[in-house]
Parts: sequence; C-alpha cells; structure tokens
Amino acid sequence: MRKAGTKKGAVVGSGGQRRKSLEGKGPTPKAHERPNHKAYRKPAGTGPVRGPERRGPERRDTAPTAELVAGRNPVVECLRAEVPATALYVALGIDADDRVEEAIRMAADRGISVLEVSRPELDRLTHNATHQGLSLQIPPYEYAHPDDLLEIAKNSGEDALLIALDGVTDPRNLGAVIRSAAAFGAHGVVVPQRRSASITAVAWRTSAGTAARLPVAVATNLTRTLKDWADTGLMVVGLDADSSITVDELELANGPLVVVVGSEGRGLSRLVRERCDETVSIPMAPRVESLNASVAAGVVLAEVARRRRAAGRT
Repeated sequence: MRKAGTKKGAVVGSGGQRRKSLEGKGPTPKAHERPNHKAYRKPAGTGPVRGPERRGPERRDTAPTAELVAGRNPVVECLRAEVPATALYVALGIDADDRVEEAIRMAADRGISVLEVSRPELDRLTHNATHQGLSLQIPPYEYAHPDDLLEIAKNSGEDALLIALDGVTDPRNLGAVIRSAAAFGAHGVVVPQRRSASITAVAWRTSAGTAARLPVAVATNLTRTLKDWADTGLMVVGLDADSSITVDELELANGPLVVVVGSEGRGLSRLVRERCDETVSIPMAPRVESLNASVAAGVVLAEVARRRRAAGRT
C-alpha cells in the first residue's frame, strides 16, 4: 500500500524476477547450437569434434607444405642448383637487374610458371620477408620410407651403405651429408621425425642438387629403425669422439653398414649409442675438439669407400 505523504502509487514487487535471475541457466550450449556463433552455420562433420563428444586424440596435421624462398640472391642460387620449384613470383614494376633477368630466364627454360603479383600480395605470401620483388615457390620434399632404402641397396647388387643422422638440426649440415653420401656411394640417408633438420631450400642448395638423386627417409623412431636394419644383417657404426677405435680400424666397412652421425654438440643420444655394434672416432690434432657433423660424415664415408675399393667390393 501507499505510504502516507508520498505521491507514488502502490509499491509493486519484482514478482519473483530477482530470485529467478540468481538461479543458474544450465550448461552453456555448444558452439554449433548457438545461432550467433559461426560454428552454427558450419555444416556438420566439417571440423574436429570437441568436448565430451570427442572420440580420440586430435593429431595436428604435420604434412609438409610448400616453401617460399625470398630475395634475389637466394632465388637465383636455388635455380642454379636446380632446386625443384613450381612458381616464380615477380613483383609488378620491379627494378630488373641481372639477377632478376637470370631468374626469369632460368625459370622459363625449366618450365616454371612466372607469375606477376603486386608488392602487397608478395608481402603477404612471404610473410613480410625481404623479398626484393622476387620469390620462388618450392614444393614439399617427398620423403622415402626406411624400408625403401633397404630395397634400393638390395637392388644395387652392392653391400648396403646407409647414413643415419641423430640430432642434426642444421639444414646446411643435412644438405652437405647428402652430398657426401652421394659422392661416396651411399644408398640413402635417414633422419628422425623429431628434432631433426628437414629438406628445405637451404638443404637443397647445400646438397648441390644431389637431394634429387639420393633418397632421404624419415624414421618415426630412429632407434627402432636401426634395430630393424640390424635384424636384416646390417652392422651399425656410430661416430663417437670418445671411442678408442679409430676410423682407420673400421673393419666393418666391407659389409652391409649403417653409419650413424650425431650432432656436433651432444653427439649420439644414449639409446642410439646402445644400438650401435661399434663406435669409432676420427684422429685429430690435439687442439681440435670436434668436427662439423657433415665433415665427420664425409671423412668416415671416404674411408669406407677406400676400403671397399681396396677389397674390390665396389
């Protein structure tokens, strides 16, 4: 009722609305159930299942993607090394110099598409890298399976010679190892899936084109791959600076062999070292502590090739 001395009418209560506002509204609807959410307009089955309806662990898509090499010098170097490429992007209104003309000429001779794009578009494609108006698209490298390397060695009619890299993360080292492996008659290179360099434009250039001729495989588990290879009769030799056996005493060179090269800093991992049948070191001057991984691989491969020639096995 109205209080005395006021001009207001009867006091109206909330009708229970305040009490209702304090009550929970239940669980939040899923994204595809909310009309104002973008997932509401997305057809069912086009994306991953989330929340309690999830059926299994989601796996991030790790498929390799195309790479864009930016800059006039890097692009020309890739084309000179015959790195596989699918497109050459040239900015509109570019100030053409000898490098630009050479890049366009080499791309045309190899049947690579030459595409003119605006500078903002080229900035977007290269993620604002210093492209100098020139960029080269390189397709993802097609890796082999470790079993493929065994098959290639078997079909060659020679004793298998394979290279395994353990913890080598510099693509320049990877490219140099591939080049040495091809030069000394190896049948392939294997790298672990994780914590390893991959075949990028830098690796392509360093390999001087040999990456197109020598297969490179990816091992999901390098230790298991080495065990599988050992079960087929291959001997596993690892490079270890602390080994008392030097490369000059590598008697295993004249049979099916896997040479394992570790990183320059840490060397071989414990599990990989335990999987080796033998470890060897490279004799060096006292003031030198270690060699670059690719240089060390080249030294051992050269010794293996020398011993095989002396034994008449190649």
